Amino acid sequence: MGNKLYVGNLPFNATEDSLREVFAQAGTVQSAKIIMDRDTGRSKGFGFVEMSTEQEAADAIQKFHGVAYGGRPMTVAEARPVAPREEHGFGGGRGSRY
Repeated sequence: MGNKLYVGNLPFNATEDSLREVFAQAGTVQSAKIIMDRDTGRSKGFGFVEMSTEQEAADAIQKFHGVAYGGRPMTVAEARPVAPREEHGFGGGRGSRY
């Protein structure tokens, strides 16, 4: 198991600082990041927290998965690696000149 966690079902008014404070109850938080919509600038309702050790990450999953945060039950799980994006062929991707 790694020490990076996926945190889902966050309230849209959650901040990275408030997320860091919550997870600090389970250990040392290396980083906390809420994913924002690039068009609207609003939270997408999920983020990632990196704990300093695998044990702290496991403790955080056990302590916070399903626990209400801002009135919503959080989903807390080990983060999965990012899957590579598919190529969309000629002229279909971002930055295409055509």
